[in-house]
Amino acid sequence: MSTTDDHTAGGSEETTSNKKECTSCEQKNIDNITEGINCSVAILDNDVSMCACCGKEGNSEDMNACNKCKMVQYCNAACKKKHRTKHKKACERRVAELHEDALFKDVEPEECPICFLSLPVADKQSFKLCCGKRMCNGCLYAMYISSGKDLCAFCRTPEYISDEEIIERMKKLMDKGNGEAFNNLAMMYDDGTYGLPQDVQRANVLYLKSGELGCASGYYNLGNSYNIGTGVELDKKKAIYYWELAAIKGFVEARYNLGCREALDGNVEQAIKHWLIAARAGDETSLYNVKAGFTKGIVTKDEYASTLRAYHERQKEMKSEERDMASLLRIL
Repeated sequence: MSTTDDHTAGGSEETTSNKKECTSCEQKNIDNITEGINCSVAILDNDVSMCACCGKEGNSEDMNACNKCKMVQYCNAACKKKHRTKHKKACERRVAELHEDALFKDVEPEECPICFLSLPVADKQSFKLCCGKRMCNGCLYAMYISSGKDLCAFCRTPEYISDEEIIERMKKLMDKGNGEAFNNLAMMYDDGTYGLPQDVQRANVLYLKSGELGCASGYYNLGNSYNIGTGVELDKKKAIYYWELAAIKGFVEARYNLGCREALDGNVEQAIKHWLIAARAGDETSLYNVKAGFTKGIVTKDEYASTLRAYHERQKEMKSEERDMASLLRIL
């Protein structure tokens, strides 16, 4: 009995020892895993990057990234230049992908700074030279009927009284870098109005500057100039280029034009993609083209139904009693 008891006791001690050893191993594994995680975090914190040419590692902030695609980084300008030929095809492919993603992306509509409803199409909104704000004609109508017909609906500045005052206000906004002001002055030179001589070449220079300052209308108008050769040599490719820049910024008319251009070139699927986006943004003519595509089997039933819903939803967002009255008064 005693032998059995001793054996049992010894087994118990051995088991306990094994358990301690296993616990120790487990803790060691945990420590190794933790150390590995800490190392990974440290690497992420240091934000280490590798030169695509020579493989040298360095801090990403000090590396020289590809200006176009931003996919690869280099330790210095020499490596960047040396690797240019090898990287060219991948870079061009990535740039095209990024452009495609930006071009066919729905853009949130701009809001009126007074009523905060989505701004309607161009002929139902106005740009004010006093404050540099673009607002809907509904808010201008509301200001008009509230005995403020001679005041700006946003900043309450009295209306201009001469062509000279218009130009003066325009130039003040231009000095502040207002792209809309550059676009408006360009249109004045384009048409030769408000006491300015007609100068289409100068207008195109101002359109370009307007677009560079963020005004989609500037790029759109410049695209129109290249499309028909006004003040520049006729160039359809440049027209498309500037319309695309305008469309990326949400200019619906440019999007519609791109669709028409693609359709004329036989790229029906690309044309439909443009019109679907424009229709969802509230463009009626683009919706008509989408409907035509649906009847011909080019647009699916689901695409047409979802686009139609989005169109009506956008129309609701742009609708107000004041805007309806403003439109009615303009017709009368």
